[in-house]
Amino acid sequence: QAQLVESGGGLVQAGGSLRLSCTTSGLTFSGYVMGWFRQAPGKEREFVAAISWSGGSTDYADSVKGRFTITRVNAKNTVYLQMNSLKPEDTTVYYCAAESSMARIEYTYWGQGTQVTVSS
Repeated sequence: QAQLVESGGGLVQAGGSLRLSCTTSGLTFSGYVMGWFRQAPGKEREFVAAISWSGGSTDYADSVKGRFTITRVNAKNTVYLQMNSLKPEDTTVYYCAAESSMARIEYTYWGQGTQVTVSS
């Protein structure tokens, strides 16, 4: 059974940085595209970033392009989201997800989420 566990969330001031991690088990990590999403209460889930199986291709939402960086270490079954120049509007729960192909929707496996709060 696939498990995805996020960590690294917390409280940070505007302009600061956080690095989220997502470690997986129960799936062949290198065989999956990994994505990050976020969802605020009462709002639709929003695509943030995705990275291909080898890490050679990435995709970002316009709202985070140039500020966030997604990377992965297949040997550690882990995907990261480095978030710089954080803004209060980045405050929400962040989720990692796994899917067999590059996409912005329809991911198969999901983590439980980690809260990111950016104070102004």
